[in-house]
Amino acid sequence: MAEFTLPKNSRVREGKAHKAAPDARRVKTFKVYRYDPEGGGNPRLDSFEIDLDDCGPMVLDALIKIKSDVDSGLTFRRSCREGVCGSCAMNIHGRNTLACTCASADIPGDVTVYPLPHMAVIKDLVTDFTQFWAQYELIEPWLQSGTPAPQRERGQTPQERARLDGLWECILCACCSTACPSYWWNSERFLGPAALLQSYRWLADSRDEHADERLDGLEDPFRLYRCHTIMNCTNTCPKGLNPAKAIAEIKKLMVERKL
Repeated sequence: MAEFTLPKNSRVREGKAHKAAPDARRVKTFKVYRYDPEGGGNPRLDSFEIDLDDCGPMVLDALIKIKSDVDSGLTFRRSCREGVCGSCAMNIHGRNTLACTCASADIPGDVTVYPLPHMAVIKDLVTDFTQFWAQYELIEPWLQSGTPAPQRERGQTPQERARLDGLWECILCACCSTACPSYWWNSERFLGPAALLQSYRWLADSRDEHADERLDGLEDPFRLYRCHTIMNCTNTCPKGLNPAKAIAEIKKLMVERKL
């Protein structure tokens, strides 16, 4: 029988407990992952009892209240608070999503908050996106055309523009990629659902004239074909997009150009 051992300081331990005020009426417990690599200790789950009557409705509101009123050392990313920027992506109650659009009241029982899985933790809920951004850069996410630029914009018919729906809305929060087992196993070579959806966004754009070069860049046993259609990416996308379908469309284009 195989035996597996966890790396040093990887076991998550029970952390500090912060009680709500005695007069709090609608109390909900938030169990938040805490880890400081520079401290050398194990990660821990701190418990915070929050009165929802004294807090905004979203998980991000609870985290902001914790940082403002209970523990100023809690570290997380956030920006727009409208589900547009993707900054507050994290794993909440076992699902990758955006803290700003996840309602605390919709989660039964205690709310567990972890950083996005698979990524290295910089501190607490903040993960290192260095590799994720490098993979995004690799697909060259900008319009490429060999024809001279027109005096005005490059035109599209309504039908051509409609092909981009379900693609341009991606906010690069990394929820899909960090939910993908193929990305966990081969993240150094498999580009992941987010980068591949963005790649198809340009392949589907009628104004882009470098489809062959883009497909050449994906013609690799790992960059594209490590997708096994597990569908975690589509199931977890907080914007309701379908990265698995975009990847399937790229594979279809690969086949069609060889016929």
